[in-house]
Amino acid sequence: MSRLLPQDLALRDIHLPPGPSWWPPAPGWWVLSGVFCLVLFVACVIYRRVRRERIWQAQILAEIPALAARYPDDDVAYASALHQLLRRVARRYAADAHRLQGERWREILAQVPVDTGTLDMLTTLEARMYQSHAEFDRAAMQAAVVRWLRSALPHTKGTVKEPTHA
Repeated sequence: MSRLLPQDLALRDIHLPPGPSWWPPAPGWWVLSGVFCLVLFVACVIYRRVRRERIWQAQILAEIPALAARYPDDDVAYASALHQLLRRVARRYAADAHRLQGERWREILAQVPVDTGTLDMLTTLEARMYQSHAEFDRAAMQAAVVRWLRSALPHTKGTVKEPTHA
């Protein structure tokens, strides 16, 4: 029989188990990553919607100078084109805005917070389309349309400048 030496009887150091693996993550990390993915998806959807809306608004406001350039000498066609532009935007306030006339059309225009002078000028636009020799201040009418559109289309301040009166 062999004899035990005192160093053989000494306790060995405590060995710890290996550290936890980084994969697979704990359930809390899965929940956190799921919430992050959901928030990222919702943010992308909102961003796309806002971007599409801003592009549409910029296109609407860019039509005003384009219409003025397209009809430089034809007041009737210019008034008609501005009126159609207003009706397209007014469909956001009433689905039947494209066929309203008179007082009902004025009520739709009045849903946008503008001053009464602008509102009066816009309501006379409908009559201007049918009068070939009526007095028509193009710059004032264009300024009124821009003011109404800026109020009707949110987040468009500063996109199109109002024309200066010469």
